[in-house]
Formats: sequence, C-alpha cells, structure tokens
Amino acid sequence: MKTVSLPDGERVPALGQGTWRMGENKSAHADEVAALRLGIDLGMTLIDTAEMYGEGGAEEVVADAIEGQRDCVFIVTKVYPHHASRTELPKACERSLKRLRTDTIDLYLLHWREKTPALEETVQTFEKLRSTGKVKRWGVSNFAVDDMQELFSIDGGRNCAANQVLYNLENREIEFDLLPLITDHRSAFTCFVMAYSPVGHGRGLLENATLKKIAKRHDATAAQIALAWVLRQPDVIAIPKASNEKHVRDNARSVDLNLTKEDLADLDQEFPPPKSKERLPML
Repeated sequence: MKTVSLPDGERVPALGQGTWRMGENKSAHADEVAALRLGIDLGMTLIDTAEMYGEGGAEEVVADAIEGQRDCVFIVTKVYPHHASRTELPKACERSLKRLRTDTIDLYLLHWREKTPALEETVQTFEKLRSTGKVKRWGVSNFAVDDMQELFSIDGGRNCAANQVLYNLENREIEFDLLPLITDHRSAFTCFVMAYSPVGHGRGLLENATLKKIAKRHDATAAQIALAWVLRQPDVIAIPKASNEKHVRDNARSVDLNLTKEDLADLDQEFPPPKSKERLPML
C-alpha cells in the first residue's frame, strides 16, 4: 500500500476508507462493518468518520469494525463547528471516544468553519486535547487558502496536520492555490490533504465517456481510474466510501494502477485544471 508521511513522521495509507452515510440504517450495520474490516485486511487501515455521520452512528460502525485491531488502525473523526468551543469541544471529543470505544483519536478535525467560535479558541482547545493524549493530532476540513493562512498565523496553528477537502476530477479547484500552499515541503505551511468524494458525488462522474475509455485501456473500472488519478498526487490521501465488499476490493486495486501521460492528457482535456482562483466547493 502506498503511504503518505504526516508532518510528525507517522506514515499512513494513501488510500483510506470513508464512512459518510454509514450508521444511518441498522439493517445495513453488519454489511458496513464487514466492508470496513475487509478494507483493513487489504491495507486500507485509515478510516475517516465524523460525529455528524448518522449522528454518531458511523462512529459506532467503526468501533465494531476495528474491535480487536485498534493498534493497526488510524482513526480520523470530525467535530461539528458548533461543538468547537472551549467548553463544548472536550465534551464532543469524549462522546466520540465513547462511541469509537477507544482512548485516543489519531486525527481530530474541525468539520467546517463557522463565524463562531473564534478559530483561535478552537486551536487552543485542540492543543489542550493533544497535550492530554485525547487526540494525537488535529486538523481541519473544508478550509480554503485564506482560512489556512489565518490558521497558520495563530499560535499553535501550524500544528494542524491535515485539511480534508472535496477533490476529484470534477472538482480540481484546490490545484490552483490550496494544494501548492500546504503540500510544498519548502513551505512553513506544510500539512497533508485528504480528498473526500474522490470518485465524485453520485454516479455522474463515473458515467463519463473519457473515463470509461481510459478504464477500458487498463482493464479497470471508471471508479478505479478516478481514484488512481487522485492518488497520483504524492501528499494526498483519498477516502472513498464503500459499503459492500465488491466496492472495497475494487477500491483497493486502484493503488496498483499507473496512469500514462496519454491518460493524464485525456483527463486534463475532459476535466481542465483551474486557470484562476475559484471558490472552494464543499458537500
């Protein structure tokens, strides 16, 4: 499994597992747990979840999936912005720890930014949680360049380990400014990017004729090509969601695909990279 090095030197899989929409239906619980366990077996040991997903239900799915193998799994979860204050963030963290049935969170993210609480207050509270061992690292999600620059100007803000953003062939906005800013190892702003919805949202992207043509060249699926395209970036982690075992196996095989110059040129023509600064999209 290809890996990405975190700012503190820890290495994690470049291909992880997402859990958005898991934990919402009790009848799907066993299948969701089985899918995550298979993913772990196939090397996708980074699992991304959030207190928002199923209002905690996804975290409970993750807890069942990692039972007995916590030490080999890297858990990422996210906190609602309205829980990101000095008083509420520690409580939200404890609730997530309880649902995940673990003593520490490997990476704890602010799910998105709102006007209140102040970003400085959230950073200070993240740092306290880190100092007590409740979380090993913290980061953000859906932060644009201006947000990241403000974050890095705050005392302790450069301890941010990750920014999780929407990134796929249809949404390449981060390539213009955000991706260069935070993945340049010569920069003081280095952290890593987590790409959510790497195969698009819904089926639209996967029905694209160019993507299907390239998939045929590689005897692969359109989703595998879309994932391989995201994984071509050295400091990006992709976290596709797969709630059945076939999709999990398909996702895992994308790591072995090497896109050619012709493939990349065809994709650039079909999905042009940004030529100017654009607003950061989010789902």
